[in-house]
Amino acid sequence: MFQSYDIAAYIWPAFTGDEPRTRIFWPDGMGEWQTVKNAVPKFPGHQWPRQPRWGYVNEADPCVMEMEINAAADHGVNVFIYDWYWYDRRPFLENCLNDGYLKASNHHRVKFYLMWANHDVGNGWDIRNSHLRNNMIWSGMVDFKEFQVIARRVITNYFRQESYYCIDGKPVFMIYDLQNLINGLGGIEATRCALDWFRKEVESSGFPGVHLQAVSYGDKNLNLSGVDGGKKVKMRDLVTQFSIDSITNYQFAQFVDVNREYPQVVDDVREEWNRIDREYEITYFPHVSIGWDNNPRFKNLQSNILKNGTPEAFQRALEFAKEFIDAHPQQPPLLTINSWNEWTEASYLQPDDLHGYGYLEAVKSVFSARSDA
Repeated sequence: MFQSYDIAAYIWPAFTGDEPRTRIFWPDGMGEWQTVKNAVPKFPGHQWPRQPRWGYVNEADPCVMEMEINAAADHGVNVFIYDWYWYDRRPFLENCLNDGYLKASNHHRVKFYLMWANHDVGNGWDIRNSHLRNNMIWSGMVDFKEFQVIARRVITNYFRQESYYCIDGKPVFMIYDLQNLINGLGGIEATRCALDWFRKEVESSGFPGVHLQAVSYGDKNLNLSGVDGGKKVKMRDLVTQFSIDSITNYQFAQFVDVNREYPQVVDDVREEWNRIDREYEITYFPHVSIGWDNNPRFKNLQSNILKNGTPEAFQRALEFAKEFIDAHPQQPPLLTINSWNEWTEASYLQPDDLHGYGYLEAVKSVFSARSDA
């Protein structure tokens, strides 16, 4: 059996061709599996290509997701955090959630919540043009009118699902890019008002409120361009002004130097956990990434590669996270993991031809308990 921990893995919902706009980046019609399938080693000993043990499956297929949900739950992963996108005034990549997870007969075994991935989109998903760094395809910024459309959509379509993950009865909603949110809404005060409106809208839908979660990128300033005089602000000041309920991370590569051995990286990650715990008054949920190597997305070698992120090293990081959670009994026992399926960043729990089920077994080993205990 499993102890009362909530082990939440991010899901990158691009492994389907069912969304027509994916053809912009992956014309073969299989989503980003196209990039995984065509990956090549960039140097001797480079651990690419890698092949999924389950094959190049369509994760918008409920039968596929029934299998994946069982594998997750059987190994202690009991929450999926779906990366959720909104571009061109409409949702993007909802198919894996709507048609895959929500139509799976066993989706009650793994709860879910949304991370609004409100970042800009350039050519990073298209290996043919990924070297063109300054081109923008879609902006992640929205004004208040569009924010209202988004909020009502997630309340109606997702918060009301029985398997939606809540804390104290409040549906959890994560925001990936506070900087983009502020710049789109028109400033700090306008954002505060928008989030207050969102809370009231959720409450009017019958919930005690919404648990707003933000992604931390380390001790960095947020740059406000074109609003509030273009000033720089600290995230810890913003979360107070916005009454954010909790923060976590998305990927090690966003807040520590990952071009090292995995145990060295984890040492710095633990320091970051403790820094946030000291400096922030709100809840911090620890985060563990499995790896980092986004070379499949590029023709030329990308130098930042997290080295030797073996299942054994990952398991040790999970043990550290469990210690952090146990030392904070006053808060929900939530851990976020990158990720369930970020194949093109080499950070995934799904089994492959390199380590098999090793990463899932690591989760099970750390967070399971003997039934006779």
